Amino acid sequence: MGRSPCCDKNGLKNGPWTPEEDEKLSRYIHAHGAGNWRNLPKNAGLERCGKSCRLRWINYLRPDIKRGRFSFEEEETIIQLHSVLGNKWSAIAEHLPRRTDNEIKKLLEHPRPEASAPDGDRPSDPRAAARHARPLVAPHLAAAQPDEPRPPPDAPKSGGAEACHEPSIEPRRRRSAPTKSATGGAPT
Repeated sequence: MGRSPCCDKNGLKNGPWTPEEDEKLSRYIHAHGAGNWRNLPKNAGLERCGKSCRLRWINYLRPDIKRGRFSFEEEETIIQLHSVLGNKWSAIAEHLPRRTDNEIKKLLEHPRPEASAPDGDRPSDPRAAARHARPLVAPHLAAAQPDEPRPPPDAPKSGGAEACHEPSIEPRRRRSAPTKSATGGAPT
């Protein structure tokens, strides 16, 4: 048994929000507070579901949201936190005041075109910057990696001392059916 649906989907509006709906939602929240998101659409006179109202308020209409491009420092912080926390957008957003988890997710999942970068030194795609800024292996293993380039995967392997450290892969063998021993009939 799960949670009951947030609303009856029949008769509710889908798609983009209109400026009139934004105004109704903002006016209601400023007058009465957010309160119960399930009841808010009906009380505010909106034909939307409570979840849609909550997300619209949190990601777009809140007055304290910082909009616009991310600063270089913000992008660096996001890249560093993403390498540590992964795709935990809310946890990353906690370190950036007034930025939403939705904006951070959009920044990392939808790169900006190259032409929009303000200067030549700053990469416009934070994911590309992250690939170049952080090692491809775990930091504690990076020192153990050799500085020389690795041979291509199809290169023949040498039979030297370094070859003995590579695990050998043998084909799987079928297991034979257990046999009864001559002494007691227990399988071996």
